[in-house]
Amino acid sequence: MNNTFYYENNLCGLKRTDFQKNIGGKETDLFILTNDNGAEMAITNYGGAILAIMVPDKNGKLANVVQGHDNIESVINSPEVFLSTLIGRYGNRIAKGRFQLDGKEYKLTINNGPNSLHGGPTGYHARVWDAQQTSKQSVTLHYLSEDGEEGFPGNLDITVVYTFTNQNELVLTYTATTDKRTIVNLTHHAFFSLSGLATPTASVENNIVTINADFYTPIDEVSITTGEILKVEGTPMDFRTPHTIGSRINEPFQQLVYGAGYDHNYVINKQEAGTLTFAAKCVEPISGRTLEVYTTEPGVQVYTANWHSGFAGWHGATFPARSAICFEAQHFPDTPNKGHFPSAALNPGEVYHQVTVYKFGIEQ
Repeated sequence: MNNTFYYENNLCGLKRTDFQKNIGGKETDLFILTNDNGAEMAITNYGGAILAIMVPDKNGKLANVVQGHDNIESVINSPEVFLSTLIGRYGNRIAKGRFQLDGKEYKLTINNGPNSLHGGPTGYHARVWDAQQTSKQSVTLHYLSEDGEEGFPGNLDITVVYTFTNQNELVLTYTATTDKRTIVNLTHHAFFSLSGLATPTASVENNIVTINADFYTPIDEVSITTGEILKVEGTPMDFRTPHTIGSRINEPFQQLVYGAGYDHNYVINKQEAGTLTFAAKCVEPISGRTLEVYTTEPGVQVYTANWHSGFAGWHGATFPARSAICFEAQHFPDTPNKGHFPSAALNPGEVYHQVTVYKFGIEQ
């Protein structure tokens, strides 16, 4: 492990010693990324969790805009186990924790009602990744997910590079290879609070959101995709033009009732599969902070932290329900059981590749 870019007086007020722990013979640590604008990010190699993103508001005031924790024990024991972590081997839900591949049925751990969620309870969010910080603006995480881990076939060799550019972009570049045909759906579950973390952290219901999607994949009462791909037009799911999150989130629309708010996969409008495409934009009108999302993935799960309980995190900040929004770039949920969805299968000799960009900005 290489970590030569840490500095004590970082903007996010995190201490390296608070993140150093030996877990199963592997060392966890704290990594600080800085760019030439004076913005800063903090990451731990436990689950690839983002702990802080310090970016300015319209008055130049820096604040942390991602929900995280300030020590390794809190990351490990977080009430929200996926709080701003890497997700895999399969992001989102797989119905009843079962799927078939080449005629063989695979059984996964059930950890979300009757379903498997985000790779299971010991998915990539709960693993210590090998880490190498190559510059002040980039850190590379690596993990070998063994054949049979959480029920998934194949040894999956994964690398995720976090880069914090001088344009205040977090660029996540994922690559993976397998020695056996498998399914792969990697994502990052960052919980964004553009107003800045506080006690309590403000609701995101005033955030103005645009989503580049004419269609979404509706869910059933246990949040599994029905297999339909429906138009957003004429429904509260329509963010093709800017709307505040709160303007329709409490409507008695069955999809919002099932999700207790927004927790849905949007089908990104793409000219060509695999191209880096604008997915969504979020504006926090009081601070003026903005977030734009671009991805090579076909979908983006939009989640409004509906199940947050008000637990405490970074420097005592508290996270009530709907105090964050997630844009999880992904293949569609339950794809292995929905043959008409874009395939999430990966074969030996192929390379899984994903780029997702979170670009922070300001609107006066």
